[in-house]
Order: sequence, then structure tokens, then C-alpha cells
Amino acid sequence: MIEILTPDELDRARATGALVGDILHALKARASVGTNLLDIDRWAKQMIEDAGAESCYVDYAPSFGDGPFGHYICTAVNDAVLHGMPHDYTLADGDLLTLDLAVSLRGIAADAAISFIVGTTRDPEDERLIETTERALAAGIAAARPGARIGDISRAIGTVLKAEGYPINMEFGGHGIGSTMHQDPHVANNGRPGRGYVLRPGLLLALEPWIMADTDELVTDADGWTLRSATGARTAHTEHTVAITENGAEILTLPTR
Repeated sequence: MIEILTPDELDRARATGALVGDILHALKARASVGTNLLDIDRWAKQMIEDAGAESCYVDYAPSFGDGPFGHYICTAVNDAVLHGMPHDYTLADGDLLTLDLAVSLRGIAADAAISFIVGTTRDPEDERLIETTERALAAGIAAARPGARIGDISRAIGTVLKAEGYPINMEFGGHGIGSTMHQDPHVANNGRPGRGYVLRPGLLLALEPWIMADTDELVTDADGWTLRSATGARTAHTEHTVAITENGAEILTLPTR
């Protein structure tokens, strides 16, 4: 299903996006050495409920996961990159943490992810991983304009990732979003320009470059959800929900604070 939002729905999407951005900003500020991933999940739950919003994750049970996710945020550490299930783990100095959050407010969902280093120990290669996903996301957003095609976005993202020498996994990528979290069209993190769905004003897309330092192969944890690099290499993941407008892509999930 591909949804084109009405002006009223787009206004609601802006509110949802701002909430997602603000929650991620607040969680990043609170996550420090000694923080437990279950605390982050608890904080996310409280912020979502305080805003009168709903989690897109708690009851989510797609074919690629093992039953309902059961948590309010994805927390991926170091070699984990996607769908990281919060568990009893205490963050250490130098951990590379990704927080991925999707919520629905007044019937419209938004989805975003941030990667950052916890504490003061900073590996330059970890910083390069994160910065590369951020630049790739910016390139994808720049390519998202009316009349362009999904392949144009994929090519823009993939060009940045490949230029830095990172392998690209094509199993998971960006997606349409609206009244539900995961919709068509799929937005791969590499592709051919001029191919795929033609972008129209009112379309919402969650664009999400993610990479693993030396492999494109994933393995799944025993929890049935958390996806890790097959080699144990570090990973990074950056995501924004954007709206296609007459003037290009509007980023909805920036923090307002």
C-alpha cells in the first residue's frame, strides 16, 4: 500500500515527527556509561505515553521477527545494527549505540534512528561509520523531490556508502510510512536512478542508511529480532521520516528542542 497524505494528515505527521525527534534527543542526552538498555526502553515508554501517542513496536509481529517485539524502542549496540531488542545490558565507555523509534500520534506514524558513541572513548572508525550514514541520508533526502523516482534516492544513498568502501546489505532499507509504520514503496540503500515509483507531494518516506564495517551479511540473535554483523564488526544506522512536498523533501523527525 502506498498512501498520499492530505494536508490535514501531513500536519499530523509533522506533530508525530517532532515527537519522535524530541524523544530520541532526550534519550541520547540520558544515555551514558552505566545506563541499562531496559532503562532506555522504560524512559521511551513513559515519554510516548505522556504524549498520548502509541508505540509502533510493542505489538509488531512481522515475518522477519519472532513474535510481537514487546518493547518501545530498538536499542542496538556495537555489532548490532537493526531491530535491537532491549535487554539487560549496561552501556560501557566507547559503546556505539543506535536508537530506533517509531510512534503513532493521531493516526499517523513517524520513524527515525540515531547512532552515537557513549562516553568519552571515541574510535575514529566508529565516528566514520556514523558520519557516513548521516551523509548518505542527507544525499537521499536531497534526491527526494516531486517527479524523481525511488531509484534516484537509492542511488544517492548508495553512492555515498560505496565511496567510503562499505558493503551494502539490500535485505532491509527505507520504506513508505503513514497510517502504519511499514508501507510501500521499499527504498533500498543502493539502486539505479530513474527506476521505481514516481515521488508525489504527500508521500511520506522513512529513509534509513545503515552499514556494517566489513560485511553485508547479517545474523539473528537468539531473541529472534536483533540483527548483527556476521563478522562482529561495528555498525551504524541513521534515519529520518520525510514528506515529499512541492519544494522537495521536508524532514519531519528533527528535534524541536
